[in-house]
Formats: sequence, structure tokens, C-alpha cells
Amino acid sequence: MAKYQFRVEVKPAYLPEESAPEAGVYTFAYTITISNVGEVAAQLISRHWIITDEAGGIQEVNGLGVVGHQPLLQPGQSFQYTSGCRLPTPSGTMQGSYFCVAEDGQRFDTEIAPFLLEDGSKRVLH
Repeated sequence: MAKYQFRVEVKPAYLPEESAPEAGVYTFAYTITISNVGEVAAQLISRHWIITDEAGGIQEVNGLGVVGHQPLLQPGQSFQYTSGCRLPTPSGTMQGSYFCVAEDGQRFDTEIAPFLLEDGSKRVLH
């Protein structure tokens, strides 16, 4: 087990009731579970997202914490939140990282692997 390590699990969903495909607005939610699988308590300080739509447009999002929180996670603890984004296309991807600081002062990044956002009209084998 790594001394400093967060695990990130993502469950994306398309929100048809908040989308307007005829106007080029596709709304997605994603629920993220962050788990401290390391050996030292650590706090999530900031986030960096790269959101790419299927036309190749890129949005970058940087900010403190997640949904107004900077959770401090003891080893074995998890934090879950739901957020969202809008795309001008029916599908895209998100990826990014969290900047974290352990209670002993060590700084580390937690990578968030790319995940698919899709409106359901396309079926992609994962």
C-alpha cells in the first residue's frame, strides 16, 4: 500500500430532463467517491478537470475543493459527492486530478482517469 494514495471511482449519468438537444445542450451528472487507501490522513485541496466534447472542444476547470468541501480523509475513509457539467455535443470525456496534502505535509496529486459522458443515443462498449 502506498503511503499517500486516494482512489477515485466515478459514475456518470445523462440528465435528459435538464438537457435541450435541439439547442445543443447536453447535461451530465457524475457521482464521485474518493477513498483514502493510503497510510496517512490527507486533505483534498483543489481540483483540475479537462472536459472534452465529441467535436474536440475543451473546457478546463480549476478550483478549490469539490462542491464547497475540502474533505480530510483518514486512512480507510471515503467522501462522495455529485456534480455536473454541460456539453454542446451528445458525448464527451472528463479527466483530471485532485491536489492533496497529507497531515505530515507531503503534497501529492491523485489522477482521475478519463471517463465517458454520453446521452444514451449511442451505445459504446466499455
